[in-house]
Amino acid sequence: MTMTLQTERLVLRQPHGGDADAIIAYYNTERSQYTGGNLGRFNAWKQTAAMLGHWDIAGYGLWAVTARGNDDILGLVGPFYPAGWPETEVGWVVFEGSEGKGYAFEAAKAALADARSRLGWRDIVHYIAPENARSIKLAERLGAVRDPDAATPKPDDPCLVYRQPKVAA
Repeated sequence: MTMTLQTERLVLRQPHGGDADAIIAYYNTERSQYTGGNLGRFNAWKQTAAMLGHWDIAGYGLWAVTARGNDDILGLVGPFYPAGWPETEVGWVVFEGSEGKGYAFEAAKAALADARSRLGWRDIVHYIAPENARSIKLAERLGAVRDPDAATPKPDDPCLVYRQPKVAA
């Protein structure tokens, strides 16, 4: 049984091999510059394989975001905690043509609630490139506050850490 989350307009589901072309295409564009992208086809394929494999290894990962009634992937949003990551993260990427519609906010709210309830995460951060003004604005809209003292996942590639308010156990 495939797990899904639903919002008013969206379905968040586990990504699958059928999404690979869209994810690879994203990681092969300048649009992905803030998420380690513009990788070239082979490295974009490896990044996509890691996203899909995170689900198999951890039992959760970034959700494929689709509009209700249409299974085309609009982006990826959700919990991410690969080996070596300092803290549990809820992250997001929105594919070209899907930005500016509130999809990231709607999906991230659902993903945050799911990470807290299903995964039991109390501490959640967002790792954001300093130049990524849209993601910073989204993190703040979701209630996160910048934490300048937090560890970052890649010390040689600085990022900002935005922290969600803690919730009671």
